Amino acid sequence: MISGMEEILAVFFEVIQSIAPLIIFFTLFQILYLKLPPTQLKKLYLGLTLTAFGMILFLHGVNNSFLPAGTAIGEFFGGSKKNFLIPIGFLLGLLATFAEPSVRVLCYQVEESSGGYIRANLMLYTLSLAVAMLAAITMAKIIYRIPFLYIIVPGYLLVLILLFFSDRDFIGIAFDAGGAVTGPMAVSFLMSMALGVATAHEGADPVADGFGLIAMIALAPIIFVMLLGVYIRFNGGKNNVQ
Repeated sequence: MISGMEEILAVFFEVIQSIAPLIIFFTLFQILYLKLPPTQLKKLYLGLTLTAFGMILFLHGVNNSFLPAGTAIGEFFGGSKKNFLIPIGFLLGLLATFAEPSVRVLCYQVEESSGGYIRANLMLYTLSLAVAMLAAITMAKIIYRIPFLYIIVPGYLLVLILLFFSDRDFIGIAFDAGGAVTGPMAVSFLMSMALGVATAHEGADPVADGFGLIAMIALAPIIFVMLLGVYIRFNGGKNNVQ
């Protein structure tokens, strides 16, 4: 119980250190320039308090559940069950992205900004499939010791080519999606799983082979969303994106 409280206190101070500069910055602007009414200030500070409380609970949960669970799953499949690694990577990449809050926010914003032409569900399925594919490729990279450069360099060369063919409205969405999918679900769970796999897999180096997953996950939606933009550009426009 004492160690649990110590962990929560450590996370509490980390969160306070993170958001304190933002609160100070906002307070100075409020005093000098903004002059917001007291009712709005109460809502803002209540929101900041709830945000800090949520971050404390989330980070404590990550440290005690997501990271150990991801590592344990990776070590299990990276040892005696390595033949299942590629489909497991695909499935967990799909589920982690489907549950990622930042991905859902992006999808809703895309649908709203496009006036409903680009459906949120279509974006959600596209991004989930993209991350699933790259997570599976990452597992193959660890199993077969494929150098990281052999994947990431051709991937970005493909992105450069797609820039010339994709519908221009999808280019900005694609690069923002790359940041959205690398949220807390992917970083905390999938990366710990990759490290667990690299630790348990014979001949793999946890540092050389375990890292790089997040870069590949960030690349995945860029390619897939731009491919969607290519399809839209050459198949009748946005009215087909329903």
